[in-house]
Amino acid sequence: MRSLILFDCDGTLTDSNGLIVRAIQAAFSEQHLSMPSAEEVLASLGMSLHGVLDALLQQHDAQHADMDALAASYRQHYCLGESEMALYPQVLETLQTLHERGYWMGIVTGKSKAGLLRVLERFPLRDYIMVWRTADCCPSKPHPAMAEECMQELGVSPERTALVGDAHFDIRMAKHAGIRALGVALNADSGAHLLNEGAEAVVHQFDDLLAYFPAVQV
Repeated sequence: MRSLILFDCDGTLTDSNGLIVRAIQAAFSEQHLSMPSAEEVLASLGMSLHGVLDALLQQHDAQHADMDALAASYRQHYCLGESEMALYPQVLETLQTLHERGYWMGIVTGKSKAGLLRVLERFPLRDYIMVWRTADCCPSKPHPAMAEECMQELGVSPERTALVGDAHFDIRMAKHAGIRALGVALNADSGAHLLNEGAEAVVHQFDDLLAYFPAVQV
């Protein structure tokens, strides 16, 4: 019987959180709104774009803002800087090893379908990713639908499924779906908030995940 590992994308596979912070801050500035801090943005990541923006607007008492204009401004700034995005070190090597060990793998992300497809086109991930769900085809994290639909599509039980992510919304989704959760903190973050949410462990280098996924017994 196969086992499935579901990965978040931004901040887990791709080193893109800094780009997201800068694009959100630029969008708020362009719309003449109080600029959120990097810490505020990072704490809200994991949800859909509209979920992130709505949370930040509420924190800054700016619910009157034009959400569509703010989202469009964000996408423009994000796309301008997208060429800066890279995979974290050892991502491809780790996915290759997990594939050789017999794991199926997927992506569950707050990105849009278009955004994820750009990632899959830019980086050689398609050989490893069998299934994916985005925030515009499922309810946003921490709702368990993304994980549940991936498991259903591949016929894998919760007992044989794990989620790897960098945000507390990832860990909460895993708990709601009844699956194992591991955290990654790849940018000098302690990851304590992920452990507090119930992550089994937090790794600080991507290939350290291999210690938690031995060869599949089939």
